[in-house]
Amino acid sequence: MNVSPETTLPSPLILTLDMHGVPNRWVNWQHACFYYAKNLVAWDAGQHRFVFHGGMNRLTGERSRIVTNSIIAIKGKAFAGTSFNIVPPLNNRELFHRDRHMCGYCGGDFSSVRLTRDHIVPISQGGRDIWMNVVTACRACNQKKSGRTPEQAGMMLLYTPYIPNKAEYLILSNRQILADQMDFLARHVNANSRWRHG
Repeated sequence: MNVSPETTLPSPLILTLDMHGVPNRWVNWQHACFYYAKNLVAWDAGQHRFVFHGGMNRLTGERSRIVTNSIIAIKGKAFAGTSFNIVPPLNNRELFHRDRHMCGYCGGDFSSVRLTRDHIVPISQGGRDIWMNVVTACRACNQKKSGRTPEQAGMMLLYTPYIPNKAEYLILSNRQILADQMDFLARHVNANSRWRHG
């Protein structure tokens, strides 16, 4: 299929929701077209629409096309068992975005290549690799803290870690969110999110 979006953005990611409007995940345009073709789209929203063209009909000579919106709700049990409150997977890219690329110890802003994942309670002392036990740290602070807790190292933690909810995680995990998708997701972000206050 050729993409000729009514908007001039290449290969947009489509935000999918359950039938109740709860954000679920990003899908590529091929998945979105599949949902439309199988009549699995309950409703759609958003200001961006994309037109995807397929092959020619031998009998009519007409070219097939599917129009998808930037936000689509999927019918039935397509997303059964996917909870909005599920803990999103932890990885450095989303951690650094959660913490706004700010070192939790010196407060400096750094690029991703100069940042590390610091375990507040080190793994060697029984700490776990979970959202509530990790913060973003610059390489210098991480080396200074070493295998100690902040208290043991005499280093003050500047902010409290938290678990991003599904909406915030979707914001953190997409580099090219459309404005209408951002507006929709922002309404679902927790009030205590650093993303909201950063």
